[in-house]
Amino acid sequence: MGNTNSENPSDNDWEDRGELVWNEFDWERYLRQQDESVAKYLSLYEELQNKSERLDEAARQMGWGVEEWTSEAVLDGDDEDDDEDNDDESSEMDLGDESDPYTLHKNPIYVATRALFLSLKRSWEQLADSPERVPQKLALSYYVALIRTEDQAMQAVSALDFGDYAMAISLFKRALRDLNTTLASLLAEETEANSSLAHYRSLALPRLFDLREVWLRVMGECRDELARPSSEETDDESEE
Repeated sequence: MGNTNSENPSDNDWEDRGELVWNEFDWERYLRQQDESVAKYLSLYEELQNKSERLDEAARQMGWGVEEWTSEAVLDGDDEDDDEDNDDESSEMDLGDESDPYTLHKNPIYVATRALFLSLKRSWEQLADSPERVPQKLALSYYVALIRTEDQAMQAVSALDFGDYAMAISLFKRALRDLNTTLASLLAEETEANSSLAHYRSLALPRLFDLREVWLRVMGECRDELARPSSEETDDESEE
């Protein structure tokens, strides 16, 4: 799910690599590779969209592994116990170079969240460009709610990546609140008779609920991590 722990592994990765000297073209190459990772996840998700375990299966095929995606390894950043199959898949799916630095763009939660929002926005933009298909008030209100939800979620993933679990929980709660507003605008009574929205709703609802599922998982893991005694507290107890 990501290289996120209280030690801030992203900082450690930078330190381990010494002084990184990249120009703007190096960073553009890197960012394009991360965009390809988002596109690959979305492609896998869409292939699996009719399966109940699509989130975990897409993560597995991305090479993240079920443990990374669902367990405390999300917060510990522990990849040492991944089995050989996951290692093989990860090498096949790797769109970058091992010498590349770790950034937020490689965090699996970031990749999955960005991919699902990309799908939701693209489909809505294609549908809502005509007032004959979607009332302009709805076109604007839904899109604004969607953008606001994505913004809160991206801030939450950033906090998670820096190991600030309490802030991540607060921001994910905000994202969930805005997601509820997004759902409400899409499911408003006046939209039920609009046949143009029927196909979009069938695409959007599973994605919105999957986003909720991912965020709730991460929030639960963050709460578990915050409730866990720190190493200093454990040492103090052992001395007593």
